[in-house]
Amino acid sequence: MNNKNKFLGFIGTYTKGESKGIYSFTLNPQTKTIENLDVAAELENPTYLAISTNEKFLYSVAKDGSSGGIASYSISENGILEFINHTLTEGAPPCHVSVGPDQSLLSTNYHKGTVDYYHLTDNGGVQAASSVKEHHGSGPDPRQEKAHTHYASFTPDGRYVVVVELGTDKIHTYRIVQNELIHQNALSTKPGSGPRHLVFHHSEPIAYVMTEFSSEVIVLRYDNENGSFETLQTISTLPSDFADNNQGSAIHISSDGKFIYAGNRGHDSIAVFAVNQDTFQLEFIEHTSSYGNWPRDFILDPSEAFLIAANQNSNNLSLYARDHKTGKLTLLQKNINVPNPVCVKFLKNN
Repeated sequence: MNNKNKFLGFIGTYTKGESKGIYSFTLNPQTKTIENLDVAAELENPTYLAISTNEKFLYSVAKDGSSGGIASYSISENGILEFINHTLTEGAPPCHVSVGPDQSLLSTNYHKGTVDYYHLTDNGGVQAASSVKEHHGSGPDPRQEKAHTHYASFTPDGRYVVVVELGTDKIHTYRIVQNELIHQNALSTKPGSGPRHLVFHHSEPIAYVMTEFSSEVIVLRYDNENGSFETLQTISTLPSDFADNNQGSAIHISSDGKFIYAGNRGHDSIAVFAVNQDTFQLEFIEHTSSYGNWPRDFILDPSEAFLIAANQNSNNLSLYARDHKTGKLTLLQKNINVPNPVCVKFLKNN
């Protein structure tokens, strides 16, 4: 899909402003610039995207009138997305989508407090959800009046599904039995912390959770026998003297497991942490400005020599060079105009 050493990427957006849907672009490592920004597919509020492991298909959160769900596309050689099908249900659309093993897909719905499990067809289409689990409860923060399920993915060993529940301060694990999600375990985080997103270490039974309300990274040890977690460390993503409103956003880890990156909306920065290679706990390195307003998500490119941040409220992407040895970021390009960007995804095969 990528040619001449350029990387093809896609941007999910909110379409409440000027956005028309999903955008495509290329990252040119030689010139260190983002190029060829274009509309790849017109779709209402395709806020979060996922790409299949064979990189032939893209899946997007979708909204259609009063219904929401998942839309599937095939990825053409020129980056144009060709619609395959969608599955929709009445009510608000999901907020996150991820692809799993064995042609499976997960979505989470912030408004409904649910996690949905889907099967995918051989041609990349998405079927109606075979299992939907609804969470219940609340938390002490006014925004935790009910369950708000924010993230789901498969554990690295594929044995469990891990679900991050912002509204009730819990990390759930499910096993899959005959296409049904069966609850396995749950870890309670600090009341009012609002866990949002999670990433696993590439080779160790360690996970890192970003909290939205307390703006912290929680370091967890994962037990793959029973799908449980235990807390090892909690560390702030903000400067000690920052007292204004902030909402933690995304979290990502370098593929060598040496660095964690966490987004701050309000402080408008990316916090960089080094991973202690003995304890896997975090040591703060630096804050880097997002050079925009409300960095909703960001991504490392396939070479991990670059990072791209999506600033939702200032309608721009920021491109950074990343030092593989120190983990630090250096701004290369800002004010890359994209209306209401939410997330960025890359094809990895060059």
